[in-house]
Amino acid sequence: MRFILISLLLFITFFSNAQVSFEKTKYDFGDLEAYSERYVDIVIKNIGNKQEWILSVKKPMEVVYITSKQILEKDSSVIVRLQVNPKEKGRFNYTVNIFTSDRGEATPIKLTGNLREVPQDNMSAFTSCPNFSEREGGRNPNNFDLTVVTIDKETRIELGHSAVTMIQNGQPLWSKYTDKKGKVKEDATLGLSYFYATHEGYLPAELGAYINFKRNYIVVELEKDLSVVPEPVVDTNIIATIEPEPEPEVEIVIEIEDHIEELEPEIDSSFIADVPISFTDLDKDNFDDSYFKPVNVVFVLDVSSSMKQVDKIELMKYALFQLTDMLRPQDKIGIVTYANDARVLLKPTKGNLKEDIKKEVGALKAFGYTSGGSGIKLGYKEAKRSMITDGTNHVIVITDGAFNRNSDDYKRYVKKYKKKGINMSVVGIKNKDVDEDKMRAVAELGGGHFVGIQKLADAQNNLKQEIRRLTYRY
Repeated sequence: MRFILISLLLFITFFSNAQVSFEKTKYDFGDLEAYSERYVDIVIKNIGNKQEWILSVKKPMEVVYITSKQILEKDSSVIVRLQVNPKEKGRFNYTVNIFTSDRGEATPIKLTGNLREVPQDNMSAFTSCPNFSEREGGRNPNNFDLTVVTIDKETRIELGHSAVTMIQNGQPLWSKYTDKKGKVKEDATLGLSYFYATHEGYLPAELGAYINFKRNYIVVELEKDLSVVPEPVVDTNIIATIEPEPEPEVEIVIEIEDHIEELEPEIDSSFIADVPISFTDLDKDNFDDSYFKPVNVVFVLDVSSSMKQVDKIELMKYALFQLTDMLRPQDKIGIVTYANDARVLLKPTKGNLKEDIKKEVGALKAFGYTSGGSGIKLGYKEAKRSMITDGTNHVIVITDGAFNRNSDDYKRYVKKYKKKGINMSVVGIKNKDVDEDKMRAVAELGGGHFVGIQKLADAQNNLKQEIRRLTYRY
């Protein structure tokens, strides 16, 4: 009994002296693909009334880490980013011990998950050391102040009262007006971001950039819209001295004619009901059942390393989010990704399950080589598996270039499935002109269209309009 009391006393004393709290002490990564991010941020907060420190971090060989700082000031936080690097496929279970100055024992952090694929190149976050230039998907622990300034590209003068929208992970986070000095200051998180700015008398400007604690000042340059002709400046003093000329008298002749009533010819109302409304006469957001057939579409997405450059993957995500919002319950959407190899990311899913679809789209990461041929083959198989008889069955490839790996025989698949009623279109994301001709040729072979996306307005509309065009009943 005495031993139990002493142990309880020591336990209470230990935790009463603890000044540092951990946001989480265990994390499950779930299933990790080759292109998946594999780090987690542990937020450590000093809740005491004196300064504390992170003394050391003891970890297995397969775990690497980085800390935002070592010292924990009163009422402040430190981020410890832990990255797992399993060497083999399968389940993993690691324990990381973090020692802090407020207690005699380490705080254990449990990291678990399942590695489904080992990356084949050295461009992956799997082999690189962790840093704070990437955003942790779906979390928001790494906040900092971001300043965006809009300027005249030619004069370099700040443009006050410009409208600025920030997009991250394919979704708009905020839209604000700049102040008199052309600046807007907002809370931001680490990662690839997309900025869209407008100002009266200027062309819209777009910019994709990585932002972090150090790169927290973004300049967006706007060019004047030369199509807007400014009104001439007139000297009012001159106007005052000019005598107005008298208006000439005009003889008004009124012709009176006998009123002859014209009778409208009678039209068969049943005939009017059968006349279809032209596609161009419909509102661009109209996706009503009476005009558009159900669609079974499988997207084959290029997530190779080239899509990570500048702003390509952000435009792709944004376009897919816009389309998802338009889908109806009778529609189905599937997603196949390709980089080092092809993989089914989302099995054909009904259009009313929008959050499930957006979750998969939002988690997309660019990584690896381009294996377009494998992606196309797998995309057709998924489309056939969920084929509908009363609607449109289609495969849409989204890429920034040609299919340059394992692509030698994909054209045979395109021809084969076209005969079975499954056509294919190609969407080019900021593609080069030299690749556009190839993509147009493939789309023509597949019985579909080439759709270009070069800017945000294209991402907002072009993919939606392609689906509407493919499913139009008349």
